[in-house]
Amino acid sequence: MPTMRLTAFPLALAALLLAAAPAAAAPPAPSERIELTQMMGRWYEIARLPNKMQSGCQGGTSEWTRAAGGYSVVQRCHKAGLSKPPTEWKATARVMDPATNAKLQMSFFGGLVKQEYWVLDHQPDQGWLVLGTPGGNYVWLMAERPTLPANVRTQALARLRQLGYDVGRLEFPQPARN
Repeated sequence: MPTMRLTAFPLALAALLLAAAPAAAAPPAPSERIELTQMMGRWYEIARLPNKMQSGCQGGTSEWTRAAGGYSVVQRCHKAGLSKPPTEWKATARVMDPATNAKLQMSFFGGLVKQEYWVLDHQPDQGWLVLGTPGGNYVWLMAERPTLPANVRTQALARLRQLGYDVGRLEFPQPARN
């Protein structure tokens, strides 16, 4: 089975605090296994469906480190521009489906807020992944670098469309500085 190098996930995964959004068709459940030992490091936010928590966020990143029982996640973005100090969210993550390792539960605010997230696709050779919520309301395109080459970005957006997302609704924030 293919493995993937997951090094971070998108910002503001506290979906219970997010404004309601029109749902895409529910995405298919993940079926490919993810290599958990490669989930450390940083991912950069390339695109997202709009959500209240990330309104005005630019330069989004997520840092994953191994922690007891799962992962520690620090998500950052700059509200109202890259020159502003970052806003930070801290969470813990645990695997919900050991068969694939692609279904994760994120806990925010000391466990008061929990939300499930799925790794819907990953292309380790191209350095991107798609993370979404099971109901299709939220999705993020993340990359191992602050930007994707145009041809790779086009392929990633085509995959989002195949998964049932309206790519015309996506926001493309300013990339984080490396």
